[in-house]
Formats: sequence, structure tokens, C-alpha cells
Amino acid sequence: MKQVLILGFDIEEFDLPLECNRDISFEEQLNVSTEGTNVILDILAEFKIKATFFCTANYAINRPELIHRIIDEGHELASHGYFHSEFKPEDYQRSKDTLETLSGSTVKGFRMARMQPIDTALLSAAGYTYDTSINPTWIPGRYNNRSYPFGWHKLANGLVEIPSAVTPFLRLPLFWLSFHLLPVRVFTWLVNRLLRKQDYAVIYFHPWEFVNLQNHSEWNIPIYIRYNSGDAMRKRLSKMIKYYKSNGIGFESTASYFEKKKVL
Repeated sequence: MKQVLILGFDIEEFDLPLECNRDISFEEQLNVSTEGTNVILDILAEFKIKATFFCTANYAINRPELIHRIIDEGHELASHGYFHSEFKPEDYQRSKDTLETLSGSTVKGFRMARMQPIDTALLSAAGYTYDTSINPTWIPGRYNNRSYPFGWHKLANGLVEIPSAVTPFLRLPLFWLSFHLLPVRVFTWLVNRLLRKQDYAVIYFHPWEFVNLQNHSEWNIPIYIRYNSGDAMRKRLSKMIKYYKSNGIGFESTASYFEKKKVL
């Protein structure tokens, strides 16, 4: 099978300002995520590629028209929990049921908000077939997962773990933040090093990255997160997609790719 990039987008209530001790209304949280998601969908449509959208049930209930656009345009819908800022064990099942009812599609995958630890037994019992909540790296105060495999692996309960992309050397994370901070040429070089070890790379982003955060000083968002947001992010993602398509690299949703490999 040819090499593939698996792009994932975490659609959620935009609660980042709350983490930065700033108020933001729930309606504005929804509007920011909706604006960014529509930008993403436009990019994917332009390049005729498919991706996976990990969505909170809370967002989906309040913006069902966007969920329908995701499904109508052939993308995969997966769960990002029920709420973004809080979690209860029953949310594994509740979020899956809510998303399936709203979308009319089967939800197979899960990604925990902020890539926090999960209960794999409950996740499997809720009917998910894969999880991608592991960032197999070490980031002070956030992750300490250097002992995890960086490739997919199946657990004893049948659940498939699909970690996000890191370099096979040093475990440098290849995710949204490094994409903001590194030149696109350097980021793709690092991804290419991973693609020499395995034939896929899972890279994830958030819709709010595609909104110009520089225009919102009232949210108190750190400069390293605001950097290259909005139109700059749109151009950078388009540049990366164009580069990989021109080099024969494919793009697929998570479930589609791993079903073809007979992993799921």
C-alpha cells in the first residue's frame, strides 16, 4: 500500500480563552470553531481529499448543519467526547450515540480532549474500534508517553490504538503546534523520516487554528499558538497537501485506511 497522510481535525467548543483566564461566550466558541471548520472543508474539497473529524457531541448538537456537511462531503465523523472541558466515563457511550443519531453514520473512532488518558476497556465496551488519544512523546506538564509504540497496535480487548505522528528518532511531535512553529519544508522533512519507517502518518489540527487569532488580544492566547494562525495556516496546510500530492502520497480518513489494511 502506498504512503498515506491521515489528517484529523478536532471540532470542539473553542474554550482555549478560558484556559487563558479570559471569558468567551458559548455562542462565540461555536462560531470560531464553525468558521475554522468551513475553511478546512473548503481546502479538502479543493484538493479532493478525505479526512477524519473528531467532534464533541456538545458542538454537534448546536451546529448539526456542519456535521451534515462533513458527512455529505465524504469525510469520517469520530468522537471527541461529549464536552471539551469536562469528561465523565459515560461520555464514551453518550457521545457516540449522539453523533450517530445526528449524522446517520457509524462512529468508529475516538480521540480524548487534550489527548488525555482513556479507559480502553470502557471505550471498547462502548463499541469503538479504534482510539487515537496517544501522543507518544514527552512534553513537560502534558505528556509522558515515550514508552508507547509510535505505530498502531491492537490491545487485548480488540481496540486498535493509533498514536499521532512523532519522529522515529527523539520522538519529536508532528502535530498542530509544531506545524505552526516550523517552516513547512522542515515539517515535511520530519514527516518524511517517519514515512520511511511506516507507510502512514497521523497529523491533527483544530478549526480555531484557521481563524486569525492575532486579531483577538482579548483572549490572551500565547503568541506561539497565535503564530501562523488564520489565513497563514490555510496557506501552509494547502502547501503541505500540494507537496505530498505531487509526490504521490495519498490522503485518507482513519477508518478507511486501516480498514483497507484489514486492521479494523
